[in-house]
Amino acid sequence: MSLIVLNKLLAIFCTVALGWVAGRLRWLGEPAGGIDPARLLGNAAFYIFVPALLFRTTARLDMAGLPWATVVAFFVPVVGMLLAVYGTARWRRRGAVAADLDAGERAAAAPAVQAITVVFGNSVQVGIPMAAALFGEAGLGIHIALVSLHALVLLTVLTVLVELDLARARAQHGATAGLLRTLRQTVRNTLIHPVVLPVLAGLVWQATGWPLPAVLDETLQLLGTAVAPLCLVLIGITLAYTAGKTVAVAARAALGLSLLKLLGLPALVLAAAHWGFGLSGLPLQVVVLMAALPCGSNALIFAQRYRSQEAETTTAIVLSTLGFVFTAPLWLALLVWLG
Repeated sequence: MSLIVLNKLLAIFCTVALGWVAGRLRWLGEPAGGIDPARLLGNAAFYIFVPALLFRTTARLDMAGLPWATVVAFFVPVVGMLLAVYGTARWRRRGAVAADLDAGERAAAAPAVQAITVVFGNSVQVGIPMAAALFGEAGLGIHIALVSLHALVLLTVLTVLVELDLARARAQHGATAGLLRTLRQTVRNTLIHPVVLPVLAGLVWQATGWPLPAVLDETLQLLGTAVAPLCLVLIGITLAYTAGKTVAVAARAALGLSLLKLLGLPALVLAAAHWGFGLSGLPLQVVVLMAALPCGSNALIFAQRYRSQEAETTTAIVLSTLGFVFTAPLWLALLVWLG
């Protein structure tokens, strides 16, 4: 692994550590008896910074210039893994009935949260420098094409799934009445959503062919740059505010999710892209390394949004980032052997 990538990983750990120190010393206040600082930061990211990033990325997307064969070879197995993890988690929770609506909503959101933890990689902070260092400008171009659709595809699919599950949970507790009302509320919650709405708005803007006004573009870019450091600090704060016993309990499930992310997902992408879609050479190397990246911090934002599996997701992000140091060279060696 190159020195550039190692330095990026160290920078990530340092930023997470800073968040942990801030949480332990209660620089942002206590997590109970008022506004939870971790949830406040998570809401700021989910409702302000992430939508700005998604809208700007989508509005500037060059649909015609994307390497669609490579894009399809990557996203088909990734979405397949997403649905497999989500379906397995839902199957394991079948028949369970929560005591109240709040607990029911948390349980209903858990399968989607586990799925995003497995499939959503750290494609920017780790992925971009890694692609640039290993594959040069040509490989970086392919990686950026995948990154441009990464959140758009995965977050949109997961949002639809989780909102459907929440609608079912509310219906079980009598919070919604009638099929038509349930469908209407589900569609509304899916569309009027901090992830889906900016993506749809960006696609509409992109279809017009109009350039973004300079002031709007600068504003969105400024807001978007806050996503990465804010999410990393939030990971550290969440760890600090989570009881050590809770983290220990979450570690077993988090380890399983981390192994799926670091080993299972890239293996599936390699098999599907190479033997299923005929990908080889540089495009194959880029998509496999993209799949092999550690869990991305957006998974925690998603978990915070739905108040589900926060400790498990946070622990998985930390474990997978540590494990990436050891698994990345293995995937690189295998790709070199395949030629």
